[in-house]
Amino acid sequence: MKIGTNKVVSLSYTLTVDGTVMETVTADKPMEFMFGTGYLLPKFEDNVAGKAIGDTFEFVLNPTEGYGEVNPDAIVDLPKDLFMVDGKIEDGLLTLGNVLPMQDSEGNRLQGTIEEVKEDVVVMNFNHPLAGSELHFSGSVVAIREASTSEISNGLYGEKSSCSTGSCSGCSGCN
Repeated sequence: MKIGTNKVVSLSYTLTVDGTVMETVTADKPMEFMFGTGYLLPKFEDNVAGKAIGDTFEFVLNPTEGYGEVNPDAIVDLPKDLFMVDGKIEDGLLTLGNVLPMQDSEGNRLQGTIEEVKEDVVVMNFNHPLAGSELHFSGSVVAIREASTSEISNGLYGEKSSCSTGSCSGCSGCN
C-alpha cells in the first residue's frame, strides 16, 4: 500500500533547522495523520506521497513552502496593562521567550512570543516560531492503512479540524 488520499499514515521523522534538531518523532510514537485532508503543509505531503511502509524520505522546505517569511507586521507593541489580572501582572508571566495564548480583535486565537518587555509595553511576535526557516525533514514511513468511513467523514480523531497545539511542525493548523 502506498501513501495517497484517505490513507491513515504514520511517520517517524527528525526536523532540523539551521543544524539544530527541533523535533524528533519516533517510530514507537509516530505522527499519525490522514493524507489529503490538509493536516500537513502541502509540500510536506507532496514529498511523502506515493511512499510505502519502510520507505525513507529526506527533503527541505523553504520558508514559502513552510511557515512563510517573517512578517514584521506580526511583531507588535502591546500595552502592559493588557496582561494584568485584578490590577497586577502574574509573576514570571512577562519573561522573554514565553509563549502566551492571545486573541485578536476578531476573537481568533493565536500564540505570541514575548520578544521584549519595556516600561509600558510588551513586544510580542505573532509569527510562527519557524517562520523564515528552512525545514529539513528526514524520516521513514512506519504504517499505512485505509481510513474508515467514519474517519473520512469526521476526521481522524472524530473532528474535522487541523492541529491546534502549535507544537507540531508539519501541521498546517499551526500557522
